[in-house]
Amino acid sequence: MSKKVGILVGSSRPGSYSQLVAETVSQRLSQSFVIETLPINHLGLFDQGLDDADHSPVEWTEFRDKVKKLDGYVFITPEHNRSIPAVLKNALDIASRPYGENGWNDKPAAIISVSPGAIGGFGANHHLRQVLSFLNVHTMDQPEMYIGHIADSMNDDGILMEKTVDFINSAVDSYVQWADQNFK
Repeated sequence: MSKKVGILVGSSRPGSYSQLVAETVSQRLSQSFVIETLPINHLGLFDQGLDDADHSPVEWTEFRDKVKKLDGYVFITPEHNRSIPAVLKNALDIASRPYGENGWNDKPAAIISVSPGAIGGFGANHHLRQVLSFLNVHTMDQPEMYIGHIADSMNDDGILMEKTVDFINSAVDSYVQWADQNFK
């Protein structure tokens, strides 16, 4: 049976760099796994008062169910003020609850951070790694995946250049190999 891997994009901006990278990741990853892109912009803010099944919004319940059914994840995120975007942290919180029902638990994940700046979203990458560690998500240590100067990695038509696609594909191939050894 094919493993299912979810792709989560930490940017809610239409036409974002992270979404562009996610499309390349999805194309390569789909050669090895069943891919499910998990939209997170529609979830509404997490409120612990709505934690239990009787009070959770339908969007939360559906999202939690999808997360639980996946075998692994690839997170593609921009950096906001040296951290992860609020929309991504919100999604992580929603699927980690109610207490004792962490949907992310014990699954392999890769992190790709994307930035127009020089350090490629280093702060976001490591903050996300820290949160995922607490949620018992096993993140791939190597290769670390930072895509800096993303605007310079595209041609005039907004298409990623071959060297960037090659870098992404190499990282995805590493995740495929590593995840195959770490799926439960």
